[in-house]
This record gives sequence, structure tokens and C-alpha cells, in this order.
Amino acid sequence: MAKPDLSSERPSGAPAQPGPQAPHAAGAGGQAAKLEDMQTTLQKTLRHHPVVLEQQAQRAQDVQLRIADRITAFAGSMNFVYLHIALFTIWMLFIESKPWPTLTLVVSLEAIFLSTFVMIGQNRQAAFQQAKADHDFSEQELELKTNTQLTREIHTLTTELHNRLLQRPTRQRP
Repeated sequence: MAKPDLSSERPSGAPAQPGPQAPHAAGAGGQAAKLEDMQTTLQKTLRHHPVVLEQQAQRAQDVQLRIADRITAFAGSMNFVYLHIALFTIWMLFIESKPWPTLTLVVSLEAIFLSTFVMIGQNRQAAFQQAKADHDFSEQELELKTNTQLTREIHTLTTELHNRLLQRPTRQRP
């Protein structure tokens, strides 16, 4: 299971906010520095799923995929919504009179392109999930085989020990 990326919780350069247990006295600056160091160390030690790392490398190499990622990220944000509210309001009030035929055309074309980006994202997510499932399955199969082999070896050793203990001649007490 991929671990969460803690770097997105606080923008870079933003001061660390002390938790409810952190003292608010003069030593709070030291606590913030400690928290920052701990988060940096944690981020460096977090391991990602191999499929996640492979996908990140593939996406970083392809310019088209990076552009699609940025468009998709922007189209799925509130800034996108606010921008469209402002543009549509300006268009309807100042640029074109009723019934806004050009605006309808523009919005329809935009919807076509955005739905294409959604489908690209869904295909990418499906491929990622399939690759992750395949990787996890092969890892689980390998672990099952290893555990089965270890169990058989333990059974063999236990049987051998049992046989040796039973075959050992017992001393007769006088």
C-alpha cells in the first residue's frame, strides 16, 4: 500500500504549526525546527510502491503526459471553477448579447476536450491499478511459496527431532 505524501500537507517554506501539545513559550521555535527535521527525515525514509515509482519515472519522461497531468490537475481545482465563473460572467454581460451562441460553442468544445482528459486520467488510473495488482499478486505468490517451503522444512526438522528423541535408548534406573 502506498504511503501518503506528507509534503503536500504544508506548502514549502511555510512555517511548521505546532500541535496542541507543543509549548507556546520561548522554546516553540526549537520545537518547530524539530518538527521540520522529523518531517524531512520521515519523507526521506518513506518508501513508495515500485509501481508508483515506475509510473512517476514514465510520466516524467513524456512531455505530453506531463502537460496532460497539469491540465487535469488544473481542471479539477476550484481555481478552474472561479476562472470560468468570471469569464462566463464577463462574456455574458459585456461581450455577447442573448442567447450567447459563440459562448455555447466555446463551452461545448471545452467540454469535449475536458471529457477527453478525464478519460485519459481514467485509463491511466486503470493501467496503474492493474500494474499494482499484478505486482502485488506476484509478490504475494512469492511470499506464499517461501512460507510453504519454510513450513515444509520446519515440519521435516520437527519430524527428524521427534524421531531422534523417540529412538534414543532410555536408561533403566536401578
